[in-house]
Amino acid sequence: MTESAAGSGLKRVLGVPGLTLFGLTYLAPVAVFTTYGAVAQVTEGHLPSAYVVALVVMLFTAFSYGRMARAYPAAGSAYTYTQQTFGGHVGFMTGWTLMLDYLFLPMINFLLIGIYLNSQFPGVPQWIFTLGALLVVFLLNILGITVMSRVNALVVGVSVVLIVVFVALAVKHLAGHPSPSIFESFTPGTGVFSGAAILALSFLGFDAVSTLSEEAKDPRRTIPRAIVLTTLIGGLLFIVVAWMGSLVHPGYDDFTNPDTAGVDIMAALGGAAFQTIFVGIYVIGAFGSAMTTQASVSRILYSMGRDGVLPRRVFSVLHSRFRTPVFAVAVVSAVSLVSLFISLGNAVVMINFGALIAFSMVNLTVIKHYLVDERRRSTGDMLRYGLLPFAGFALTIWLWTSLSGITFTVGLIWMALGFVYLLGLTRLFTRRPPVMTFSEAEPAAV
Repeated sequence: MTESAAGSGLKRVLGVPGLTLFGLTYLAPVAVFTTYGAVAQVTEGHLPSAYVVALVVMLFTAFSYGRMARAYPAAGSAYTYTQQTFGGHVGFMTGWTLMLDYLFLPMINFLLIGIYLNSQFPGVPQWIFTLGALLVVFLLNILGITVMSRVNALVVGVSVVLIVVFVALAVKHLAGHPSPSIFESFTPGTGVFSGAAILALSFLGFDAVSTLSEEAKDPRRTIPRAIVLTTLIGGLLFIVVAWMGSLVHPGYDDFTNPDTAGVDIMAALGGAAFQTIFVGIYVIGAFGSAMTTQASVSRILYSMGRDGVLPRRVFSVLHSRFRTPVFAVAVVSAVSLVSLFISLGNAVVMINFGALIAFSMVNLTVIKHYLVDERRRSTGDMLRYGLLPFAGFALTIWLWTSLSGITFTVGLIWMALGFVYLLGLTRLFTRRPPVMTFSEAEPAAV
């Protein structure tokens, strides 16, 4: 059934459209309603402002990801870039820290599927919907990236249709219920930066695109383009939906349930029928996001397993027919079983610590790789590889300092566990950690 990664590698089947669809599905355009209620409360009704801040910060980092994808077109994302630029120890800690976010993202999507379907079918326990979605996503990830790409196109298409209908109904609603100030939600307000720090998880799709470098055609060209397109298109969709939502439902602390704020907004626009349609499409979007988030983290685990950082016999194994990292997918599914027991509020606060650290490190890798290692020192190079990534680094650290206390607690504990594992892996730093070889033909030597 399975064979080692020592056989042929992952299939290169994705171009810019497929990669961008993957990233947008990972973002899940309708996922603006995932944290809508919570962040609207944190920002006191200035959710669109928080999205604008998050988009600006993420664009700087997206350009840095694109530059590093040209330098190292291999699976592994921030883990690969920092490992090759700053060494195996820093690369391991970056990958480990980011893993906290990646492992929890599929779980959050499964949890949301259960919450929203239970809101429509209260007689069916939430955990049944969650577990059913988990099993179907596991199967699709085993079948491979080509099947997923087709599903991604459907998910994004349906989500875009919902957004267009939502905006049209919102404009119609506002024509009969004029807002006193249509740009009020874009003004600076309390908690905007804290809200933007939470919303950073909404943009993890561009990082996910970089994990597919070994399944992309001409990755040095297609990956950077797809990363920027994913960030820009996704960010603009988030801003528009958040803006329309704030105009239709100006109140930010009177939702029936903050976890399902979208239900209240859709009910105000189109009644119970549109509310039901929204839930259906939202669940499809969450399903697509769960599918792509699981695929992305399994590729990182595969990369680290092939590298010898994680047990090679488990994580570097590919399915003999579908060429997918079957055991890595199974591990992610096992972690996602936590969604059967945890609340959405507790799950969300654990996200973003690792992502913002990884984003910061990727910005620094651009400076180190191009200006220090390759000694590019022209005026244009200083701008592209110095000033812009440094701005991305500074802005990302700025958001990082706005995270909640519990996020720091969970994140620091996770980092401590990773450091202890690294000590064991290197025998108290007496041996070098494994180094990525980028060879698709054979796993890296220990």
